[in-house]
Amino acid sequence: MRDDILKQIKAGEVSGMQFKERILDKYDIACELVAFSNSHGGKLVVGIKDKTGETNALSYSEVQETTNLLSDIASENVVPSILIKIDTVEVEDGNLVVATVKEGLNKPYHDNKGIVWVKNGADKRKVFDNAELAEMMTDCGSFAPDEAGVRDATVNDLDATTIKQFLGNRFDRVLEKKGLTGDAFNEASLDMICSAIAKGHDCEKILRNLRFIRPDGSLTVAAMLLFGKYTQRWMPMMTAKCICFAGNSIGSKVFRDKVNDADMEGNLLHQYDTIMDFFTRNLHNVQIGDEFNSMGKLEIPYTSLVEFTVNSLVHRSLNMKAPVRIFIFDNRVEIHSPGALPNGLTIDDIKAGTSMPRNMFLFNNAIYLLPYTGVGSGITRALDEDINVTFMNNDKAQEFVITVWREESNQVEGESNQVEEKSNQVQDSDTRLRHSGTDLYTSENDLDTRLRHSGTDLDTSENDLDTQLRHSDTPKVSLSNKQRDIVNFCSVPRTTKEILDRIGVSMHSKNRERYITSLVAAGYLQMTNPENPTASNQKYKKVTIK
Repeated sequence: MRDDILKQIKAGEVSGMQFKERILDKYDIACELVAFSNSHGGKLVVGIKDKTGETNALSYSEVQETTNLLSDIASENVVPSILIKIDTVEVEDGNLVVATVKEGLNKPYHDNKGIVWVKNGADKRKVFDNAELAEMMTDCGSFAPDEAGVRDATVNDLDATTIKQFLGNRFDRVLEKKGLTGDAFNEASLDMICSAIAKGHDCEKILRNLRFIRPDGSLTVAAMLLFGKYTQRWMPMMTAKCICFAGNSIGSKVFRDKVNDADMEGNLLHQYDTIMDFFTRNLHNVQIGDEFNSMGKLEIPYTSLVEFTVNSLVHRSLNMKAPVRIFIFDNRVEIHSPGALPNGLTIDDIKAGTSMPRNMFLFNNAIYLLPYTGVGSGITRALDEDINVTFMNNDKAQEFVITVWREESNQVEGESNQVEEKSNQVQDSDTRLRHSGTDLYTSENDLDTRLRHSGTDLDTSENDLDTQLRHSDTPKVSLSNKQRDIVNFCSVPRTTKEILDRIGVSMHSKNRERYITSLVAAGYLQMTNPENPTASNQKYKKVTIK
């Protein structure tokens, strides 16, 4: 038994204390109990040295005194109070007292001074970060960040087209009975759709009944993530950073492609579309079969990328003020999702298909916009594609990382010098990162901003959005930064007014021709109602070429 306890001490699952030196230190004992309750539980052993494992056994009277003291501390010096299980273990020269502490259900716990403690390996540390405290509360179910309110946001800040798409998928059977399918659904207004779902209901009332609007009238975080027009205005870090590096090091100062922050701005559906576009233009297509004209497929199966991308967007921690980060290197693809696995999940659990969503409300509703089943089979389905993938659950850094290794035959060779030559024509501004603690990927004044105002346009390189049309019959047209922004903005269908408002120009015929009609003619945008170009409900959507 003593040997088992020593192993647990080294693993940080057990803390040891000597009776004669520390048993009367109620505060130190309380801190240990708080740390175990805020973490994943553990054991406190009285009668053994924490560092060396040397036994200093207790007499019968000392066992009685210790047992009473531990019970009092757990109820009086830990806030909120906890229940502990106390056992006695016989050793050669006396007894040890073992207090077993379970992971708490009412996190965060604190001592009588108001300090929150968590385990840090075999030791413990204080917690002052609000995000970490919120994560504790989320983990035990006492706080749901996806149901929290977004201050000052209103229904007018939501995208009607995305809401309509959501309602069409969620209430498809109801709408089918009402004859609102196909063209009839596309031509119907949002209010007509809402009234068909529930008589007398408008959009706001439907959203309130579906709990996207809180009783106090504020929008929930889930509503802004799913339907927001400009989600990052309210939640700047609920976004994704996508970079394709030249080489295999994150410290590389050159890259082949990077998604500008403005291009990623939008709700989860827009973010998902933009990320998948990033994958398809930077990963190689591999020929299937022996014939020259046989079909090709993406070097990393598209299905796997879909599952990993949706997982990172929907299951990320909403308490952590960090973006999803997606990196493509010459030999691998990395997807970094903020927040370690929740609810005690392990990597083996998720590989086996165990589903314990962190953001339950968001998870149950995003299924009507994003391509996943909602039954926990996403990771197992991705693994069925026979890919070389590794998972890392980093509790210390509070992130979950998926790494997909590229086949050696698909890795980029001999291009780094060419990319570096092009990059050097524009800038060498990544050197900021080597001399600063600022994270390149969360900086508001990063490389994107300077590229947009630079005389040399790196975005017009061979990895540009223009390359989407390289297999199209439509002549390729070089895009300006504003036009490129419009194309990505229209991943969700947009009206003429929304598009022109986006780039800050007036509703003039010349502006419509320059920024909309020309993109339709070039094959970058398509009308949602092409048979009636002048229709009042006409919208424009990005053309996605698979």
